[in-house]
Amino acid sequence: MRHPPRSALKGVAVAVLAAGLVGCASTPGDPRDPLEPMNRKIFAFNEAVDRAVLKPVATTYRDVVPRPVRTGVSNFFSNIGDAWSAINAFLQFKAEAGLRNTMRVAVNTVLGLGGLLDIATEAGLDPHPEDFGQTLGHWGIGAGPYLVLPFLGPSTLRDTAALPVDLKATAYPFRHDTQTLYGLAGLRVVDLRHRALGVTGVIDDAALDSYLFVRDGFLQRRRNQVYDGNPPDEGGDEDDYYYDEEEDDQAGDDAGAAAPAGAPAAEPKPPASVSND
Repeated sequence: MRHPPRSALKGVAVAVLAAGLVGCASTPGDPRDPLEPMNRKIFAFNEAVDRAVLKPVATTYRDVVPRPVRTGVSNFFSNIGDAWSAINAFLQFKAEAGLRNTMRVAVNTVLGLGGLLDIATEAGLDPHPEDFGQTLGHWGIGAGPYLVLPFLGPSTLRDTAALPVDLKATAYPFRHDTQTLYGLAGLRVVDLRHRALGVTGVIDDAALDSYLFVRDGFLQRRRNQVYDGNPPDEGGDEDDYYYDEEEDDQAGDDAGAAAPAGAPAAEPKPPASVSND
């Protein structure tokens, strides 16, 4: 059975590696990252927390929990994500992607034991991940400055503003059961971290400056996601990072002409992953 989350993670790994080569050569004062000194401190804090807590827990999870169980957990969360992706695709007028994600949810929920099995991918219904940050970008809202969030990692001003909506929407099915909600949130963190074990290993081995490596890889991936893998030339395109009244119309036009539906950068969902099983 194909594992969508992992194949998605592979896409990001390639994007991060490619962008990292550029990132390592970046000079200070990148206009996309005006808060770099603060971001670096939060990045260092996040790395310390990851080394002390998240990575050991994720490694133990990978080593102790059987692969079919881990696959089922990832599929379950992906199924919830597909439902929110469908809504965001429709908000962007991507009818084909919205219908495809809707069909995925229906098939995996009914035939896949509530989403534990990814029957849809086996049937040729590949995911088209979309989130509210991508929806805002599609409608011309610039990404704004790069931000590193405590515990949550890389983001932008636009994605940070969209984050509460994404979290609220994906938690909606469990809104009446706080205990289950918190338990699933913890499991989700472990699941995401365990799937990224291979990627972080690549970063540690390849990056001269892991901060630049992660930042440039993240920004490139998000740009590809917003433009469905077909972004306009970056030369002088500051509207992608700073919301400006003069440039807003052009950003909206670019986003509207963006390509058909489709899942940017192999996964508007997860990041890329090297085999970590």
